[in-house]
Amino acid sequence: MTLLFIRIFFTILSGIIGYQVGSIDQHPLAGVLMGVLGGLLLITVEATLKQVSVRGLSSMVFGLLLGIFMANLVADILFLLPLGDVLKPILRVILTLSFSYLGAVMALRGKDEFNLIIPYVRFKRQELKDGVVLLDTSAIIDGRVSDIFKTGFLGGRLVVPRFVLHELQRLADSEDETKRQRGRRGMEILKNMQKDSSADVRIHEDDFGGSEAVDLKLVKLSKLMDARICTTDFNLSRIAAIQGVEMLNVNDLVNAVKPVVFTGEELEIRLLKEGKEASQAIGYLEDGTMVVVSDGRRALGQTVKVFVTSALQTQAGRMIFAKMERQ
Repeated sequence: MTLLFIRIFFTILSGIIGYQVGSIDQHPLAGVLMGVLGGLLLITVEATLKQVSVRGLSSMVFGLLLGIFMANLVADILFLLPLGDVLKPILRVILTLSFSYLGAVMALRGKDEFNLIIPYVRFKRQELKDGVVLLDTSAIIDGRVSDIFKTGFLGGRLVVPRFVLHELQRLADSEDETKRQRGRRGMEILKNMQKDSSADVRIHEDDFGGSEAVDLKLVKLSKLMDARICTTDFNLSRIAAIQGVEMLNVNDLVNAVKPVVFTGEELEIRLLKEGKEASQAIGYLEDGTMVVVSDGRRALGQTVKVFVTSALQTQAGRMIFAKMERQ
């Protein structure tokens, strides 16, 4: 409603100005008509430009300024030659138009590369103790990142890109019950994190066009913002690490803080299920670490003492191999 009022007011004002200009030549009605038409033309142009983003406009302006600067620089060099007074202004106009066009087009095509348009990050980067951390969908849904941040082990500003929010929204609206629950859980966790005064959580409005996957957009944005990515997605960690992006995988942190066990150490564990081998049984420590016990199948359902024989670190986590205490 406010925009409509502004447009109507601008049209009336254009008509009044047209009347004043037309009165000079004794044609006030023609002046009013030209003023109103001119105002409507500007409003039409403004309406067609509503799809132009501020980021794209700022990039274009930067390109135009760079083009004009380059045109003047080249013109000053060429004017050292004896070109004549008639050719010089024509050459300056041609150079200005050419370099301005090239600068604007190149800036629009590479608008994602201009760090000046990344809000609050490049100019305030030095104010943040540990930089910026981008949260992906899996890290938000997981929920542990909020607790880790409160402990002080994860510093800096937590930033959630708009396209990550869109993915959470798609999950929350999914017809699949599991995906819908995950999406709603992520939205609720993010809402609670924003309410927490101890957490510095921001929403980054910038988005990349096209149909690129969210993971690829996240990697690209992290490069532009010189930020780290917090995730629980192993594949995203691999992709980002290959491209030189620093990753903070919550699962890696959890595995790193699990208690260390040594060969020969005695553990007390409850055997819950059968293992792959005929005589094996499997139990779990309090932190979820899997313990494979040889010759333990005969004691399924019991709590027994075992001795550690070896430990294996895998991509899925740590596995401990043990054998039962001799009876």
